[in-house]
Amino acid sequence: MTGLKGFLSHAIVGGVAAVAASVVTYAAVIGRTNVLAPSAARAQAVGQRTTDVVIQAMPDLGREMRIRLTERDPGNGSPPHRHPGHHTFGYVLEGTYEVKVGDGPLRQLKAGEAFYEPPGALHAVSRNPSPDKVLRYLVIQVTDPSKPTIVPE
Repeated sequence: MTGLKGFLSHAIVGGVAAVAASVVTYAAVIGRTNVLAPSAARAQAVGQRTTDVVIQAMPDLGREMRIRLTERDPGNGSPPHRHPGHHTFGYVLEGTYEVKVGDGPLRQLKAGEAFYEPPGALHAVSRNPSPDKVLRYLVIQVTDPSKPTIVPE
C-alpha cells in the first residue's frame, strides 16, 4: 500500500495493536492474572494456546471486541479458514508468524509487525515456521456475534 490509504491502514493496525498490548501489560502490572486465564468455553488445539484478554460487547454497534493472546509451538499451524463478519487484526509479540490472507503474498512477520484480515477473507496460511521457538501474537477482532468465529475451508 502506498500513499494516504497505506499510511492510515498501518496507523489503524498499529494503534489497535498498541492498545491491545497496553491491556496485556496493564493486566500483568496490576496482578490481574485471571484476566489472562484461558477461556474454558473454547477447546485448545494441540500445540496452540489461546487466552482471552478482553471480550467486550459493543451493543450500540451490534459488535463485540475480542483481544486474545495466541501462542504456537514450533512448527504448529492451523488449516485454512475464514472469520465471517469479523475484522481481524494481528500483532506479533515474539517469534515469526507465517501468514497468507486472501490473494496477498505469503508473509513472515517478526515481533512488532501486524496483519489484517477483512471479514470472510481466506486465511490460507497461519503457522509458526520456527523449528525451535514459540510464537506469541495478539489477535484483535471486531466481531459480528451473530456469525461463527471460525469456518474451516
